Amino acid sequence: MKIIIDAMGGDNAPLEIVRGALSAHSRFGCDIVLTGDEAAIRAAAARCGAATLPQGVTIRPTTETVEMCDDPATVFRRKKDTSMGAALTMLRDGEGDAAVSAGSTGALLTGATLITKRIHGIRRAAMAPVIPTTTGSAVLIDCGANAECTPEYLLQFAYLGNFYAQRVLGVATPRVGLLNIGAEDSKGTDLQRQTLDLLRAADARGDLHFIGNIEAKDAIKGGCDVIVTDGFSGNVMLKSIEGVGSFAGSALKGMFKKNLLTKLAALLVMPGLNAFKARLDPNKVGGTAFIGISKPVIKAHGSSNDEAIENAIGQAREVAASGLVDEIAAHVDEMTLNA
Repeated sequence: MKIIIDAMGGDNAPLEIVRGALSAHSRFGCDIVLTGDEAAIRAAAARCGAATLPQGVTIRPTTETVEMCDDPATVFRRKKDTSMGAALTMLRDGEGDAAVSAGSTGALLTGATLITKRIHGIRRAAMAPVIPTTTGSAVLIDCGANAECTPEYLLQFAYLGNFYAQRVLGVATPRVGLLNIGAEDSKGTDLQRQTLDLLRAADARGDLHFIGNIEAKDAIKGGCDVIVTDGFSGNVMLKSIEGVGSFAGSALKGMFKKNLLTKLAALLVMPGLNAFKARLDPNKVGGTAFIGISKPVIKAHGSSNDEAIENAIGQAREVAASGLVDEIAAHVDEMTLNA
């Protein structure tokens, strides 16, 4: 398997990207293609102890980089030779099995849509992070790619999240919930109420195991395996989880530092606290899949270190090997209105 990495994307590029790619190559045994400034990539590799790149790791030289200040809608027209654009073009042309980038989210989504292309019939690609819950984890779809949605978009997100949970996470019959401000049918806006009817119809056909509306607090408690929402609400939920996790960590740290007794107590509970911290650590997850694109594209967070990149590459391998794209393509008619 060959994974294409945008070596110039992210706050810590190219050093941490290259370091993570080399670690992933050693850990997973997959071939790696690094796109970007060849001199900078080789210098980064040398700093990682690889003056000569190992067999199976190659470079696709480019002369430009997508910057965070670049307009996602026009950057690929203005800059013809970016590391991100090259990675997506190689993926489209079958020169790799998946692509990973820690660069601009908007640019990566635009490039994946315009260069690699969506699966035929999919209206919008969605970002689908796997978030921790009290009982395990859940797919949150969408979390920022589509702030404004139609009922058909949310219907498709439900199918996309369902297939991701099945194929990648190994959940046999995912419970699909529609994020809302209450469990009653009357809750929400027209978007939620109309989507509710569509998802109930999909459940009646046996396509999905739809459990109805679900509030954020119940979703976090493990009330469903797939949380369906528009990108605006999903992003608010995701950032709230991250913020609460950070707050809880800081509050506990301050509490355990109060006196000698609390410091001794901290030693006793430290293994559990470290396990809790790891579940909230984005570096352990690696990245977020863009579901609905014709080839696997993984967005690593912008401040990714080498561990995050290594895990994002591992995630890319899992998605590529899962058959997710073929599964979605085979069921597009079921999730398309007036197909």
